[in-house]
Amino acid sequence: MNLIQFVDEYKTRRVGEVLNPEEVRVLSGIDNVRDLALAAVSQNIGLADLVNATSGSTTSYVALVNNARLLPPLDHPDPAHCLITGTGLTHLGSAATRDSMHQEEDGPNETDAEAETDDTPQTDSMRMFQMGLKDGKPDVGDTGVQPEWFYKGNGTVVVGPEADLPSPAFALDGGEEPEIAGLYVIAPDGTPCRVGYALGNEFSDHITERQNYLYLAHSKLRHCSYGPELMIGALPDNVQGTSRIRRDNSVLWEKPFLSGEANMSHSIANLEHHHFKYDLFCQPGDVHVHFFGTATLSFADQITPQDGDVFEIDVPEFGRPLRNRLATSTGSATLQTVRML
Repeated sequence: MNLIQFVDEYKTRRVGEVLNPEEVRVLSGIDNVRDLALAAVSQNIGLADLVNATSGSTTSYVALVNNARLLPPLDHPDPAHCLITGTGLTHLGSAATRDSMHQEEDGPNETDAEAETDDTPQTDSMRMFQMGLKDGKPDVGDTGVQPEWFYKGNGTVVVGPEADLPSPAFALDGGEEPEIAGLYVIAPDGTPCRVGYALGNEFSDHITERQNYLYLAHSKLRHCSYGPELMIGALPDNVQGTSRIRRDNSVLWEKPFLSGEANMSHSIANLEHHHFKYDLFCQPGDVHVHFFGTATLSFADQITPQDGDVFEIDVPEFGRPLRNRLATSTGSATLQTVRML
């Protein structure tokens, strides 16, 4: 079951169950997924069961897309209480891409397999990746090694599906990162509850990161997008999709990407544990969007996205693709000053 959030012709928020690529069942009396999820918590029933028990009428999915009425599939009425975070070096193949960014310019680049046997000095990124390979999928009930973790922003950095993805004037690059995101709401007793999964574009500044891996935190403070559909239930073990960039109605770059635990060095449960082990992230009512990482970047293929390019992330199980147009700032970076009180 997949859900979407949107605004109707009267600019009223609604929630819909996707029936097929052209049709949505609009849930009666429901205007946001967060409240729907919290209602499922309070009634101690599954979210899908609550959706099935809710009446509704159908509307055109195509019209919602064409009229730019889609919203992110989970959000919070106060953007400060929607926290956007992520983990890196979590996928098989991800270390080779990252390692090549963090090696000295003329130094060796290794594949993940080569790094397991090579005696050449390793970057911190490669060492962390190997820690995940060794202990990122612990037995049920055990705690595995913690992954790389980063903060991306709050709900103010989120743009909806089909919306422009802004890149600031001071950015050195604006590149896509096709990922699966976990979407969560915190129950009144502080228990994290996974509402579902969504396609995500964890948009980042890879040139800033490449200057020095300690700039990773800066490179992640950019806008992002996820959706348009929220998948309820378990994530498939083997997620196969396509990431592409369109320019002037033609495909500039296209590459398959893999996710799901069969293609990861960490289990989802381990990534969730190391995020929600902090009481800071277990505040009742908060919404969390957590990106699980990727191994596929156009940046690794020397692609430089330009203003107006369209990022498209497509995985059949997630329904309609996630699409966003790059909107680079035409202004110049200005000195930010602080007012003295």
